[in-house]
Amino acid sequence: MGRYKAVLWDVDGTLLDFLSVQRIAITRCLQDVGVEVTEEMVARYSQINDGYWKKLELGEVTKEELHRRRFTDLFDEYGIMGVDVELFRSQYLDILANTYAYIDGAMEICKSLHGKVRQYVITNGVEAVQTKKLRLSGFYDLMDGIFISEQIGCPKPHEGFFDYCMNAIGDLQKEELLIVGDSLTSDIKGGVLYGIPTCWYRPQETCLADSAERKVYESYTPDYEIGHLRELQDILALDRD
Repeated sequence: MGRYKAVLWDVDGTLLDFLSVQRIAITRCLQDVGVEVTEEMVARYSQINDGYWKKLELGEVTKEELHRRRFTDLFDEYGIMGVDVELFRSQYLDILANTYAYIDGAMEICKSLHGKVRQYVITNGVEAVQTKKLRLSGFYDLMDGIFISEQIGCPKPHEGFFDYCMNAIGDLQKEELLIVGDSLTSDIKGGVLYGIPTCWYRPQETCLADSAERKVYESYTPDYEIGHLRELQDILALDRD
């Protein structure tokens, strides 16, 4: 057995391919209100949404503001009129909850670790959405605990989120845990600030998007970087069956 006794998994972008499902959800919802959807529009929504999640991490917006403004900003920018935002939001979240796609190797690594180390989910996603798609995808039953920011009351990377996780886990020390996630600003920054070792999942040598992200990387450098989830086996130093 290696030094790490538990893995704390991010969900979207780490275990599940959020971007492909987001594309399906926003496209379908826009089409249902009569919008002729373009690739540019879908890409722009992704930028807006990502921006609001980063603002949430910094405490600059509430979850409720995020849920409304990511759509209203898009509608305003593209002149989309007369849409019931609450109905649009509800349909969007329903699609997210009932649609999933695996990150390559995610189910395999979680199954291989099951019974060897503890596994927990740590996510900033919507509780109802995350819980349902974790159940549908099969990850729920492989986990020893599910930690969702909406339930906890504060998001990653905030100290309160990790305080809650540590109290719930109970008998392990910070250095016995390993956070695995694709987000520098929530997973990696949160772990570094709290003193939990981190592994940045960086598929295909993901580029640092901008100077702000590069600064985060330089300030909160992960302990490990992997391009495929199977590489985690070597980090955990577990015998392969």
